[in-house]
Amino acid sequence: MTHELTPQPQAEQMADESMVRGLAAQAKAIWPQEKRLIENYALPDQTQILDLACGTGEITARLAELFPSGHLTGIDLIEAHLESGRQRCADYGDRVEFRTGDAFDLDIADNSFDLAVCRHLLQATPDPTLVLKELGRVAKPGGVVHALAEDYSMMHFHPVSVDIDDFWTRGPITFARRTGTDLRSGRKIYSYMSELGWSDVKVEYVVVDTSRVPREIFADIWIAWRDGYVDVIGEKSDLTTEEARAAFETMIECIQNPAGYAVWQVPIISGKPK
Repeated sequence: MTHELTPQPQAEQMADESMVRGLAAQAKAIWPQEKRLIENYALPDQTQILDLACGTGEITARLAELFPSGHLTGIDLIEAHLESGRQRCADYGDRVEFRTGDAFDLDIADNSFDLAVCRHLLQATPDPTLVLKELGRVAKPGGVVHALAEDYSMMHFHPVSVDIDDFWTRGPITFARRTGTDLRSGRKIYSYMSELGWSDVKVEYVVVDTSRVPREIFADIWIAWRDGYVDVIGEKSDLTTEEARAAFETMIECIQNPAGYAVWQVPIISGKPK
């Protein structure tokens, strides 16, 4: 049975080509550290994995490589992204599948997955607790939910020509609030999982900074965000488009500056549903 998909406030930005570039750069920056966290879950060899909000399959492919006997299901709202994922993962055959789905109402049986992964979604969707409940429903007893939820007050830069803390607060965080989402979700997911009664709830951090990640990869993330979000920040926040662009430009310059230091702390929260 099909049903109408839940509208997403950032659907236009998620479908833009800049998102594809951003997802690729984020995967390159984050996965080397994130991989070690997933390896510590001690999952079975023939593990069943859900990649919710899989986008273009960047992480789906990496998970398929990490678990060569596993079966993976990638779900996303955007069919063009899913088709890119199918092409990316074609060599893995029928053990990797992609389909359209609604994070609030998954067409999946209870207790289906050993690992349910959800990356870069919870901060960009209304009521992330409903998504967590769905992830908990489809996880097997003893299975793990692995959530990467961004927090846009965990980014720091020096040197810069504008107040970047002020930019995030008056710009993207305000834009998100006005469109029904929360760009400070990263710090809250631990509490949400705990309130659902999950066990073994943990928070780890991937540190994307100019010491750990090549500057060109780090900069590519910010360039993609600039290209995809400057206009809408100018329309739906307390900043003008010009102010938003200037902030992105000074952050990109900082990342690219051999003497500059920039850091993005990325919370990864895991837990075992009841």
